Amino acid sequence: MPYERIDQNQALGLINDEGAVVVDVRDPASYEAGHIQNALHLSQDNLGEFVSATNKTLPIIVCCYHGNSSQGAADFLNQQGFDRCYSLDGGFTAWQTAGLD
Repeated sequence: MPYERIDQNQALGLINDEGAVVVDVRDPASYEAGHIQNALHLSQDNLGEFVSATNKTLPIIVCCYHGNSSQGAADFLNQQGFDRCYSLDGGFTAWQTAGLD
């Protein structure tokens, strides 16, 4: 199944109900300045390890700045064998605006 775009409430449900793994693909400084609780910073440096070590049946939610870069990353992870990949619409900006950080 290809990746899906989801909003903050859908993401929160997947995190709370299904233990979704949240990955943040923003630059390191932005990640350090604030990110979704328990989100992993995903970059070229740790991508291979993440793909090989992560349970591919868990939902994966990809977060970026505004929900654009995350679509490509979610599609890539889907191609790597992850069953359920999601791109967070609006990215971390929308997550913060909704008061979820």
